[in-house]
Amino acid sequence: MNDIAYKKGALFLRLIEETVGRARWDEYLRSYFDRHAFQSMDTAACLADLRARLIDGDSTLEGKLEIDAWVYGPGVPDNAPRPQSDAFTKVEAELAAWQSGAKTPADLATSGWSTQEWLHFIRRLRTPLEGERMAELDRQFHLTNSGNAEILAAWFEQAIASRYEAAYPALERFLVKVGRRKFLRPLYANLAKTPEGLAFARKVYQQARPMYHSVSQGTIDQLLAEAK
Repeated sequence: MNDIAYKKGALFLRLIEETVGRARWDEYLRSYFDRHAFQSMDTAACLADLRARLIDGDSTLEGKLEIDAWVYGPGVPDNAPRPQSDAFTKVEAELAAWQSGAKTPADLATSGWSTQEWLHFIRRLRTPLEGERMAELDRQFHLTNSGNAEILAAWFEQAIASRYEAAYPALERFLVKVGRRKFLRPLYANLAKTPEGLAFARKVYQQARPMYHSVSQGTIDQLLAEAK
């Protein structure tokens, strides 16, 4: 498993949108799904449709997109979109202000933050972080009770590393409720780094295992078996 299908694929679709324009791309996509609803599709047929319906013989457009390089070639072609944003820089500035004591959590400019901005903030917290500092953030932003699984998983990783026990009841509920390996493996791996964490992980896993996907079961079985 890797990120090629997700990240390279997303970049390719973004390239097409930026090259032909959002309106034209939306029109093509609507048409594509209408015409191929409830049908199987393979790579060759998909590209044939793209060339027939969107590129339509435009050699200049074909050259700009470099379709074969994207679909059949290794790596990411040089014409990949390069997003420009200062969002993470602003997040880092807020984090630095809090960690230096210049701002309280209530003073942080977090309004409107996306999931990615929250993840950037949490993953750059000092590790381990003192319990009172963890509690300070939790009281303001209710991270232990977030309804966003991505944010929860990142926060729980920080909670484990910082031994923030106030988050452990919610962590246990999360491990029992959520079966995706992308969330489970890092959490169990971090728990397994300490004797008390490993004991907690094994206790929770005994309850949660029957509800996990077989792939997740295999991964966590091996991880806990190798832990000492």
